[in-house]
Amino acid sequence: MQKKLKIKKNDVVRVISGNSNGKEGKVLSIDRKKMRVIVEGVNLVSKHTKPNAKNSQGGIVKQEGSIHISNLMLIEGGEAVRVGKKRDEETGRLVRYSKKSNEVIK
Repeated sequence: MQKKLKIKKNDVVRVISGNSNGKEGKVLSIDRKKMRVIVEGVNLVSKHTKPNAKNSQGGIVKQEGSIHISNLMLIEGGEAVRVGKKRDEETGRLVRYSKKSNEVIK
């Protein structure tokens, strides 16, 4: 069974440690087994590509590398917040909430 994460795809997050510290971006994909996330515009790495049908020139391409999920914080209302999970009173479903403002996230 895979661990339930507090960050989801399309969330806006801020990097809190590492080379990309302070950068913000949208979550593009999540690898739940390795606990790593690809964030738009963060941790750019150079990839050497051979010429092929799509890219006849080839060369060096910049693309996002993965970053560990523990180095990210969710952005809610313009600031980074810690995220918890609790049962919603109305629906009884498990929802994410901001520990700072105690409001439900999405």
